[in-house]
Amino acid sequence: MTGPRLFAALDGYAVEGGYDGLTGPTTCYAPSITLGRLVGPDALGLWDDYEAVLDAAAALGLDGVRLVVEWARVEPRRGVVDESALARYAAVVAHARDAGLAVTVVLFDAVWPLWAGLEAWLLPWVAPMAIAHGRRVAHALEAATGIIVATRAADLVDAGFLTGTAPPFRERATQDAASAHESLGQIVATLAADEAIAPRLVRAWRELRLIHGTGAVRTAVSSGASEVYLRSLVAGTGPTAELAGLLARRDGAWAPTEAAGLLGLLR
Repeated sequence: MTGPRLFAALDGYAVEGGYDGLTGPTTCYAPSITLGRLVGPDALGLWDDYEAVLDAAAALGLDGVRLVVEWARVEPRRGVVDESALARYAAVVAHARDAGLAVTVVLFDAVWPLWAGLEAWLLPWVAPMAIAHGRRVAHALEAATGIIVATRAADLVDAGFLTGTAPPFRERATQDAASAHESLGQIVATLAADEAIAPRLVRAWRELRLIHGTGAVRTAVSSGASEVYLRSLVAGTGPTAELAGLLARRDGAWAPTEAAGLLGLLR
């Protein structure tokens, strides 16, 4: 393949299992799930099955995977770091590298720990906690080949404060949206300049959903991005899940879906 490297995305919240239930990490979606307003992520179990999925990804001929390292799992309670979770993510990255896959890790994607509050990006004390999380992950996952600080920072704020489609589910809160944009922007800028992150920072990338089809993906591949991320390797479940994935579990094994045929058209 010429041009950018082709990656598939893995949304930890949607695929790992164990979030927002009776036990395990709780996120900003937990109150809405508890009240029955949203259906939470089901237990697909990739937390214990990442290796099998990564082996299947390598067999597809992908150049790499983009892995969201979930803050809620790494720091399930304020100031309490789960070192075993960090070690598990490190093992996942190492397995991917051994399978011949590059790995770009994401520090912030669509969810954050419930203890940070639904309006986390408006709370001054959250910023240093978020920065500490980003630095912690960068140091722990030294084998990762790339880092993205935040996948969709602007969209995350707009969805929460302008359109009301994501936590904290507010609409037309323009002043608070501006403040949240500024706070999250400062977090991203601080982490992007960190000495452990800057050398691996992925600056030019595109993200495409599989449901957009071949034409959109071909456009992204020719866009000048260094990495193109297909969402997703596994569709997952819950409020952040995708409608399609390149792999699905059948009879206990991970196998290509119809969407995986798209890859052959891009080589």
